[in-house]
Amino acid sequence: MTETLFTPVSLGDIRLANRIVMAPLTRNRATHDTHAPHELHAIYYSQRASAGLIISEGTQISPEGKGYAWTPGIYSPEQIAGWKKVTEAVHAKGGKIAAQLWHVGRVSHTSLQPGGAAPVGPSALPAGTRTFDGNGFVETSVPRALEEAEIPRVVEDFRKAAMAAEEAGFDGVEIHGANGYLIDQFLRDGANTRTDSYGGSIENRARFLFEVLEAVTGVLGGGRVGLRLSPFSNANGLTDSDPMPLFSHVVKGLNRFGLAFLHLVEGQTGGSRDLPEGCSIEALRALFEGRYVANNGYDREMAIRAVAEGRADAVAFGRAFIANPDLVERLRRNAPLNEGNSATYYGGGAEGYTDYPTLDKATA
Repeated sequence: MTETLFTPVSLGDIRLANRIVMAPLTRNRATHDTHAPHELHAIYYSQRASAGLIISEGTQISPEGKGYAWTPGIYSPEQIAGWKKVTEAVHAKGGKIAAQLWHVGRVSHTSLQPGGAAPVGPSALPAGTRTFDGNGFVETSVPRALEEAEIPRVVEDFRKAAMAAEEAGFDGVEIHGANGYLIDQFLRDGANTRTDSYGGSIENRARFLFEVLEAVTGVLGGGRVGLRLSPFSNANGLTDSDPMPLFSHVVKGLNRFGLAFLHLVEGQTGGSRDLPEGCSIEALRALFEGRYVANNGYDREMAIRAVAEGRADAVAFGRAFIANPDLVERLRRNAPLNEGNSATYYGGGAEGYTDYPTLDKATA
C-alpha cells in the first residue's frame, strides 16, 4: 500500500505529485551586488524537484525588506531573470515551485538597508536579536516606526513582488507571515504598540496582513497563494500577550481569500513542539477551510501518520532537504539520510549546497 504521504494532492490550483513540501531555507548565496539568484540556485532547486512543492528561500520584496547579507530579491529585472532560470530548471524535472515573499521589518541592520537607513517596523522597538551582515553576526538595529501613510507603499511592494513571481514563472507564492518578520511584527502586541488603525485591537493588528493578502491574491488569485504563520513561536524576539485569540481571528479571516494553503510552524521555529497553556494547533487548523501544510521537526513516521490521519494535507521538511536532494525517495524507501554540514548552511558556493550525494550515488 502506498502511504498517503506519497500520493498526489492539489493545494488550491497547484497540483502536487506528492505531499512532501520543501520548506523555505535561507542559504545566503545570491550574487553579492544584484541580490539575484544564478546558475547554482538553478542546480540546487532542480536537484530537489521531486518534492511535491518547493517553497523558495525567503525572497525580499524590496531593498528595504532585506535583513541578511546575500539573500535574493524579487524586485529587479536581474533578479526576475535569475529566478526564471530556477523555475525553468525545476519545471524541466517535473517539479513545482512557489516564491516565498519576504519583508524582514525590524530584523535587519543599517549596513543592509538602502543609504544606511534604520530598518522599519510597526513600532520603534528593537528586535533584540542578531543578523548576518556578510562579515559575521551583529545585533539588529533599532527600527523606525512606519508612518501610517507609508503602509500602502509596503503593501504595493508585495503586490509588485507577486507580479514579478508570475513573470519569473513560479507556480505560486507563499507570503511570509511567520518567524518574527514584518507581518508577524504587526500581528503581535510585543512588537506593535501603535495607536492608529494598525495597532491596538486584534482587528487592527491583523489589518496589514489582510491588506497584503488582498493585494497578492488580486494578482495571482487565491488558489496560487499560500501563507506561512508561526502562531506560538518567539523567533527573532517576538512575543504576544495572548496568541490564541489573535491567531484564531487571523485564521478565520483567511477563509475569504480562498488560499492554496496555510503553512504553520507548530511550536518554536526549528525547536520545541511544546505549546503554551491554552494554545492549540488543532484548534487553529479546524478554523481554516483550505489545505493545511504542517511544519516543525517532522520525521518520516510523524509525517506519514499526520497525513494518513487527516491532520495535515502535506508536510514541510526543512533541514533534511539541505543534505538530501532526493529526500522524497529516501523517505519512500525508508533509507538513511545524509547529515547536513552546518558550517556550509549560510553563504559560500557549491560546497554543502549542490554536492550532497543522492541514494544512487551513495550506493554506487
